[in-house]
Amino acid sequence: MSTRIAFLKGHGTENDFVIVPDPDNAVDLPPAAVAALCDRRAGIGGDGLLHVVRSAAHPEAKDMAPRAEWFMDYRNGDGSIAEMCGNGVRVFARYLQHAGLVTEGDFTVATRGGVKRVHLAKDGDVTVGMGRALLPEGDVTVSVGGRSWPARNVDMGNPHAVAFVDDLAHAGDLYAPPPFSPASAYPAGVNVEFVVDRGPRHVALRVHERGAGETRSCGTGACAVAVAAARRDGVDPAATGTPATYTVDVPGGRLVITELPDGEIEMTGPAVIVATGEIESEWLETVGL
Repeated sequence: MSTRIAFLKGHGTENDFVIVPDPDNAVDLPPAAVAALCDRRAGIGGDGLLHVVRSAAHPEAKDMAPRAEWFMDYRNGDGSIAEMCGNGVRVFARYLQHAGLVTEGDFTVATRGGVKRVHLAKDGDVTVGMGRALLPEGDVTVSVGGRSWPARNVDMGNPHAVAFVDDLAHAGDLYAPPPFSPASAYPAGVNVEFVVDRGPRHVALRVHERGAGETRSCGTGACAVAVAAARRDGVDPAATGTPATYTVDVPGGRLVITELPDGEIEMTGPAVIVATGEIESEWLETVGL
């Protein structure tokens, strides 16, 4: 390829992303190229990549085009495809605003996890309607070193195993995926959250994200943790008719998660664009683009 590709860099509570604007879906992004772009030493660096495409131009999003103009074609840092990324949606929305494609207020974004409602507030925070959590039945256990914990199975459009621990250090280095059982619970892998209490309806987490390793934040993970904590605390908005809000501290900042009586979960937090640039064409050729 003789032309350069424009990119941006952004983060949401320090969950960082390479952003590749490509409205017409003209840029082929094979897994090896995505992994190279996300490499923190030899590439731009990021936990994942946000490929910005018009829904009508992407075969996986065409059916969502009448409801959402833009599709977040999200890739993990290793190049694999993911269904959803909550922090990624906030950064994706911030990019759309940065590019003059949306303004403050409400709009929608298409993802592999469905169409998500987004609100850009005047104070800079971004709220995303994350959909409803599913709570699959069955016992799950996660392990690190010689310790094991029961985990709550929560599906937020992607799978999560939420374990409540006494100390976040018990999660270990999280370089490798924490083992879980039974293997049949997550045939395609799982995001694993380790959680401690900080106060009433206030928790903190560390997370190993499938395909990315430990990250500074995980939006869907924060939602899964809030739901798991609420059920552990005997809180169910569907039963009480009252929204439940949990503050979730992540290594990169703070997210506020609200579960509404109809089951919809809203996530609010910051999103920042930190840089723009162009990827050198000579380097692109070395990674197969």
